Amino acid sequence: METLLKTPLYDTYKAMGAKTIDFGGWALPVQFSSIKEEHHAVRNKAGLFDVSHMGEIEVRGEGALSYLQKMMTNDVSKLKVNGAQYTAMCYEDGGTVDDLLVYKFSDTHYLLVVNAANIEKDYDWLNKHVDGNVSLENKSEEMAQLAIQGPEAEKILQRLTEADLSEIGFFKFRDEVDLSGVKSLVSRTGYTGEDGFEIYCASADAPKLWNLILKEGESEGILPCGLGARDTLRFEAKLALYGQELTKDISPLEAGIGFAVKTKKEEDFIGKEALVSQRENGLERKLVGIEMIDRGIPRTHYKVYIGEELIGEVTTGTQSPTLQKNVGLALLKKEYTELGTVVEVEVRKKRLKAKVVSTPFYKRQK
Repeated sequence: METLLKTPLYDTYKAMGAKTIDFGGWALPVQFSSIKEEHHAVRNKAGLFDVSHMGEIEVRGEGALSYLQKMMTNDVSKLKVNGAQYTAMCYEDGGTVDDLLVYKFSDTHYLLVVNAANIEKDYDWLNKHVDGNVSLENKSEEMAQLAIQGPEAEKILQRLTEADLSEIGFFKFRDEVDLSGVKSLVSRTGYTGEDGFEIYCASADAPKLWNLILKEGESEGILPCGLGARDTLRFEAKLALYGQELTKDISPLEAGIGFAVKTKKEEDFIGKEALVSQRENGLERKLVGIEMIDRGIPRTHYKVYIGEELIGEVTTGTQSPTLQKNVGLALLKKEYTELGTVVEVEVRKKRLKAKVVSTPFYKRQK
């Protein structure tokens, strides 16, 4: 049996009694208390996540921008210093290599934050296409990442720093922020559908920062949160998960992240031709929300039918803690994606009725 990778916080959550699981080769906490309790804490108060399994790849050099324009579906030239951008990388056929964040420090210095299970694959893919004056460095082991999410997140984190966090806008960041002695990059981003911050620091500082934030947030009711709540939160907000909504066989357009695909940017990027063709000729498949009519929960890879025709499958599904309804995201043939369309989900060899509904399932009130 291969040894699981561990984040710098592994001993900390073992001591807290967290239930850990194998997540893409990493030993990570699925929950500390209960998934629902942690989910509601983030929606109503605040939650703290260890996201140190994510990968960080630094891109430097005079040719950094033109190189990233070639690799990314989004228009990196629109990114300003201290800004973050959500994007995808694609194969020639439009299938997805990964979805990721690009942080801009300067015209010659960027940081890419990639999915944990894809670190090596992404690094190899990026390396394979390097040209001009560009250098890549995988910083994943040196960096830890914590995410504080929820309506009370800013209030709690603000007490640890003199920097004015209210000045960091959505998808903006500030580097070298002093959080009670821990130098950090603080970014107003997240994967929960709530306001909050993702914090990057040196791996060695992560346990100290984790404990500081939890202690500081006690009065607001902050909870340490695991992967279970991270998944139900991102799912309700219809945020794609690589390996489910996005894969090498699912394009960003099919997965509903077309806003991050700029086929009109001047530069050619890998997969552009295929994605232009999908846009012009219409998609054959589309990611939609479904809500169960019959009793049952739609789970990942459950097949979806209309009559005898197999029309797609569920990518993610659960009982939504916020809505108290059994809902799912499903990639279906385009002609069956009108709102209100009744479909059947095969749950344990039984066909159960569901209907196509609008997404996201949850949107926070500004």
